[in-house]
Amino acid sequence: MKTILLPTDFSENSINAIHFAMHMFKNETCSFYLLNVQKVSSYMSDDLMLANPTGVVYDTIVESAKVSLNNVINRLVKKYDNQKHQFFSLVDYDNFTDAINQAVKSNAVDLIVMGTKGASGLSQVIFGSNTVKVLKHCNIPVLVVPDKCTYTNLKDIAFTTSFQSTYNMDELQLLDEIVIKNDSKLNVLHVVMEDNMANELFQDVDFFNEHFEDVSFKLIDTNQQDIFDAVQGYILNNDIKLIVMINKKHTFLDSLFVKHQAEAFAFSIQTPLMVLPKK
Repeated sequence: MKTILLPTDFSENSINAIHFAMHMFKNETCSFYLLNVQKVSSYMSDDLMLANPTGVVYDTIVESAKVSLNNVINRLVKKYDNQKHQFFSLVDYDNFTDAINQAVKSNAVDLIVMGTKGASGLSQVIFGSNTVKVLKHCNIPVLVVPDKCTYTNLKDIAFTTSFQSTYNMDELQLLDEIVIKNDSKLNVLHVVMEDNMANELFQDVDFFNEHFEDVSFKLIDTNQQDIFDAVQGYILNNDIKLIVMINKKHTFLDSLFVKHQAEAFAFSIQTPLMVLPKK
């Protein structure tokens, strides 16, 4: 059985990520924990403080969140009617990442699935601040589903790598499961930044050929400024359904989070991104 955490603030993009998870894991036995995180600062006003003691305000907010979560769960049960899926609701009154980590630890979570908005308008921010914090600081796999992205299939998956890396199947276990269950083709996308050796592409060929049945290798030689164009172009031209990467220093993930680069290029990611922890 797989245990999946679904953080939601009841926004359209967070609910969309939940539906994506329902489709992606429709054939697997799963426990889904829907988590809503509340912050007292979001609700407190002078009038509210004068009218209600803090304890009463807390109880009211938590109870309201529980009702909303149960409504979402009831709709999911009715829509999908999947006997392999069971649902639980969680409400926390805490810092977002602390609440995520507590839920992961308390419920032995295997995967976090969360939604995010792509870059838009003048803001051009790839991921919201909460998503970035979860991706960089959680020690379990995280799947980020872009706004309005719907599940079709996972026939083509891209695994991005850059700089010198040594992989093992412990850290790629979830990727291996997904590839096998979806009969996916794995595209190993080696991103070589300027001033790095292109022949690093070949260092893990034997490893991936040994552990994955249908795998191909692609070299992208680029620089920091053009990395988004290069990777996005490959994703679109090859109909990639899922991007997977390892969360460690000096990777494409680091480049993704450099703010001035995101602002310089209106990069709107439309493909789900899965980040695996480095072990």
